[in-house]
Amino acid sequence: MGKVDRSEFPHHIAIIMDGNGRWARKRLLPKIAGHRAGIKSVEEIIKAAKELGIKILTLYTFSTENWKRPKREIDALMRLLEVYLDRKAEKIAKEGIRIRAIGRIRGLPAAVQLKLRKIEERTSKNSDILVILALNYGARSEIVDAAKRIARCVKQNKLNPDDISENNFSDYLYTAGLPDPDLLIRTSGEMRISNFLLWQVSYAEIYITKKLWPDFRKKDLEKAILDYRQRGRRYGG
Repeated sequence: MGKVDRSEFPHHIAIIMDGNGRWARKRLLPKIAGHRAGIKSVEEIIKAAKELGIKILTLYTFSTENWKRPKREIDALMRLLEVYLDRKAEKIAKEGIRIRAIGRIRGLPAAVQLKLRKIEERTSKNSDILVILALNYGARSEIVDAAKRIARCVKQNKLNPDDISENNFSDYLYTAGLPDPDLLIRTSGEMRISNFLLWQVSYAEIYITKKLWPDFRKKDLEKAILDYRQRGRRYGG
């Protein structure tokens, strides 16, 4: 990308990583081959985002709707995730990457939960880039869970209902304490948000590419950032 003013870069990028299955079908491969190829893209894009100075990268890794897929595929996906977290933990820690998981984590297999806790703890002091893995995540579920937390606080007299606002509502979301995404990228050309960060992307710039996720590389991320830099963000003003 050359020498550019990185102050104009997005601080927080969120990605809907779509197209693993189609990538595999095009090559007459089993679907799991697409997911394996997708993991390689994850590694490359984390590295690229870090090199470009992006501070937060949120990846839509497994949605609440994904449980509708065949059990064999789900089991293979969970095993892939477990192996990735296990084998890459040391490398991730050494490279200054911090990992955080959001979603209904307790609904994941116990082995995956354990690996997530370990890598979160191991990387908790890292600050080069924060990588958020949205797992068993659904934006509607997140908003419902936030409403339940608020209701409990009101019931315990810790919060006055009249004091609830847009500003403090976000404190009860999974992403509490984090800035909203500046840029939302979706691969595979689909034109929908798919229940991802509905509250947080209210004013995010959206970039759609027809590239399938396993084909998405650093040059594609740079292209998305260039497009973002050419837009005027008005936040409704």
